[in-house]
Amino acid sequence: MTDLTSGSTDLGWYVQNDNVMGGRSQGGFKTGPGGLIFAGSTNTNGGGFSSIRTQPFQLDLSSYDGIRLAVKGDGRRYTWELQTTARWRGRRISYWADFATRQGEQSTVEIPFSSFVPQFRGYKLDGPELDPREIREMALYIYDQRDGPFELRLDSVRAYSAAAH
Repeated sequence: MTDLTSGSTDLGWYVQNDNVMGGRSQGGFKTGPGGLIFAGSTNTNGGGFSSIRTQPFQLDLSSYDGIRLAVKGDGRRYTWELQTTARWRGRRISYWADFATRQGEQSTVEIPFSSFVPQFRGYKLDGPELDPREIREMALYIYDQRDGPFELRLDSVRAYSAAAH
């Protein structure tokens, strides 16, 4: 989908922090030849999150099994979000999957589509299941209920197929 170290597809990333709901976290991103750096500081006295999101697009990933991220972490837990056309009570929902990072280590994170949990404003829902034919947006969150600085380097976002391993 995009290799952030080589200047490939620009997904139109933008910042959304918890100040949309009165929170005090700060975060942002910068891109360069080394990838996308998502950094800031979370404050749980309020919303406690920071995120970067893509502009809307349309993507059919039904021939794949999940999302593969190449990251360099800081030891904190992050969340990858996918949005589709799915609705709950007429409102757009999102699908979240958490992943751990190791301090200062480069790693490949594979998140199967079956691991994504439907959410509405942070509340888990019983359904509907993620439909990979209808991907409309992606986001990267830090929402691990911890205060303090964070920094994650995102090198690439790809769809993967388990059969290709």
